Formats: sequence, structure tokens, C-alpha cells
Amino acid sequence: MFDGIGFMELLLIGILGLVVLGPERLPVAVRSISGWIRAMKRMANSVKDELEQELKIEQLHSDLKKAESQGLKNLSPELQDSIDQLKEAAQSVNRPYQVEEKPSSTDSASSDSTPKTTGTAKGSTSTDKSDG
Repeated sequence: MFDGIGFMELLLIGILGLVVLGPERLPVAVRSISGWIRAMKRMANSVKDELEQELKIEQLHSDLKKAESQGLKNLSPELQDSIDQLKEAAQSVNRPYQVEEKPSSTDSASSDSTPKTTGTAKGSTSTDKSDG
């Protein structure tokens, strides 16, 4: 239906734009139209990426159901790859929480000694207020 815009069509559009808009407003119009086209391309690519991701998730979900129905034994290579991808995804989700737990355990050990000193400081300030 649409084979695309050729050189002659672009030349005709340019001449019409120059006549209608004039040489002062034509560059601004071209910039705004190219911005719109870029935004539409970004939006289309974003939608395409989201659809591909959803299709991949749906495929992994169906592969997991097949693997569960087989009891996770004697799986075909495709199903085993899907299970491995799901395991890797689960580990990548759990990694940030594991990293946060380690520093928090050392923080809790250091914070155990910190509240004692701050608690004493707070206690002394509260007694100062009651004396005054």
C-alpha cells in the first residue's frame, strides 16, 4: 500500500512547507515534527519491548507448567533452559536483599553499642531538664 516516501515527495513537501510557512518558521516546524517522530518511535519501541518481555514471561510460565506436570524429571532441553532461566531470575531478585542483610547485621552489632551510649546521653539530658 505505502512503499515509502521517495526523494521527489520529500522535495515537494519541502517546497510546499517553504511556501506555506516561509523561511523563518520552516526550521522550527521541521524540528518540532522531527521531535514528534522521535517520540513516536521511542514509544513504539517501548511498547514493542514490553510486548516481547510479556511474551517471554508467558512462554516461561507455560514451560514451567509443563515441567511441573512432568515432575521436573526427564525434561526436554528447552524446558530445562526455561527452568534455568527462572532460577537465575530468582537468584538475581534475591541478591540485592542478601547484600543488604550482611551490612545490616554488622550495623546492628555496631548499633547495639551505639544506643547504649546515646541512651545514656539522652538520659543525662532528660535529667538535666528535670533538674532545671
